[in-house]
Amino acid sequence: MTLKRKIAFNLSFAFSILFGLVMVIIYILFNGFRKDEFKDRFRKRLDFTVTFIEKSKNFEEEAPLFFDENSDNVLLNEKILIFDANKKLIYSTIKDQNVEWNESLLDDLDQKKVVYDESSHPEIYAVLSNINSKNYYIVTTAIDVNGNSKLQFLKYLLIFSYCLSCLLLWLFCYYIVGRLLRPLEDLNEQVSDITAHKLTTQIPEQNSKDEIGVLTKSFNTMIARLNDVFQSQKDFTASASHEIRTPLTRMSFQLENLLRQDIQDQEVTQSLKQMQKDVHQLSDLTKSLLLLTRFDKKNISSIYELIRVDEVIFESFEKVEKNFPELQMDFQISNTISELDILEIRGVKSLLEIVFINLLKNAAIYSINHKVEILILEIEGRLVVDVCSKGKTLSKDEQQRLYEAFMRGDNSQNTIGSGLGLRITKRILEYHNADIVYKVKSHNENLFRLMF
Repeated sequence: MTLKRKIAFNLSFAFSILFGLVMVIIYILFNGFRKDEFKDRFRKRLDFTVTFIEKSKNFEEEAPLFFDENSDNVLLNEKILIFDANKKLIYSTIKDQNVEWNESLLDDLDQKKVVYDESSHPEIYAVLSNINSKNYYIVTTAIDVNGNSKLQFLKYLLIFSYCLSCLLLWLFCYYIVGRLLRPLEDLNEQVSDITAHKLTTQIPEQNSKDEIGVLTKSFNTMIARLNDVFQSQKDFTASASHEIRTPLTRMSFQLENLLRQDIQDQEVTQSLKQMQKDVHQLSDLTKSLLLLTRFDKKNISSIYELIRVDEVIFESFEKVEKNFPELQMDFQISNTISELDILEIRGVKSLLEIVFINLLKNAAIYSINHKVEILILEIEGRLVVDVCSKGKTLSKDEQQRLYEAFMRGDNSQNTIGSGLGLRITKRILEYHNADIVYKVKSHNENLFRLMF
């Protein structure tokens, strides 16, 4: 998850929780207000009933007309039961029905005088009142239809408002955070364009004094310092490689002249041949390092050209054969190749020659029969080159470290080598978007598979 999304998510999540708590508090407070209001209406209705009983001359005759006219003025679905001092029902607003009541409620009134039960359905408000020197038990029940309807409407309104607000809040946060972090994204794009060969590129600095502006200035300072160090290292590598190649070339010519002379001592001849191999190896190594200092993965694509892989392999073999004349190559093109155009790849010929020279030299040095088999085939639309030779295979631990610098396996004992060949090979193939895989094909058979 990107930083922009993390900030937008956390900010929106925090505000959503806070907004949800506010909605819940509003709902709880409104429900409490509804209950208090309904209870107050209940109380007023009872006071109204008590006042009517006090002023009524003939309660039983006037009550039906009075309650019929006022039944819906204050409460909805109101039911009134009036009992005398002996707890005998003397009046009920319930018509044509068998009236039932809870006698324990009347007993509670003897002690509490007032009973309010909001948990029952319908709600109950009852009082024991002394009117004109007589005790009356007045029980009123009602349902807060209007209040519950308003509460239900408020609940759905709050839920809808919460969902809509959260959606708008998330979009708004994502947009605002995106705008605030836009300079950071621009900085990231500009940094991505900087490579080892473009360290002189400076990122445009804004006049703002925020963290991104400070980061930009610090990054430009770091780039300038890295450019100085990298340029010094590059100049040293290029100069050293160039200066080393000159004496190596002279030594190579001198050794060739000595070997052409008729030297009777076989031991001296053998030493001269070994020295010649060492000189060629050093020359190839310096050439590889010199070429690699000139390229990186981004700028190398600008000098790509169409290259036939089979031609590169044969030219590489000719160069290796000069130092290892005993090496034999069995070259084959598989029937899986549908068209010869697949043999053409885009790359740098001089670098790809180094790849196959290193693999062929490994086969010449480490194989037990001085023979290398090369097979070109097509697998799932990819050009594959198998380089196979017979010799001691690598252990699993050695395979994991195969492409590390200066890594040499147990099979390299008593043989010349720097341990940089496969490291350089893998790096060049990465420049060409290609892969290399080592496999133990069978007993004492090593396979390097190149996939372009």
